[in-house]
Amino acid sequence: MSQSVGYYTQEGLQKLKDELHHLKVVERKSATQAVVEAREKGDLSENAEYDAAREAQALLEVRIAKLEEVIANARIVDESKLDLSKASILTTVKIKNIKTSAQMSYTLVAENEADLKAGKISVDSPIGKALLGKKVGHRVEVKVPAGTLEFEVLSISL
Repeated sequence: MSQSVGYYTQEGLQKLKDELHHLKVVERKSATQAVVEAREKGDLSENAEYDAAREAQALLEVRIAKLEEVIANARIVDESKLDLSKASILTTVKIKNIKTSAQMSYTLVAENEADLKAGKISVDSPIGKALLGKKVGHRVEVKVPAGTLEFEVLSISL
């Protein structure tokens, strides 16, 4: 299972590493203890608690493996080398909805760092994909579940 390279901020990558550390040190120990306690309750062939604990442990191991792969393929974006003439990961893009004239600003980030409340959208989202590579003055048409939106790029910054 080969994953493509993911681009992250230093802060975003550190959060992933912290989560992985927590899963390995705290959650793994807890899952193992749950399996041991369930095993002590008797016949394993009829022990639903044991089966559930083993399944939870297996899901945890899958999550750990996935995070390890994401971290192994992660690259930190050097903000000093970003081309601010076009929208790219880690840039903040100010856009205007053509129909409503509403203005919004979004910072384009990796999927794991997306947080709409904080104005961070994934470069893999429909709007993020549509904005990538666009320059100030470009018009962007985006198909979203609610229909089609049309934006104009007003500015690009860090």
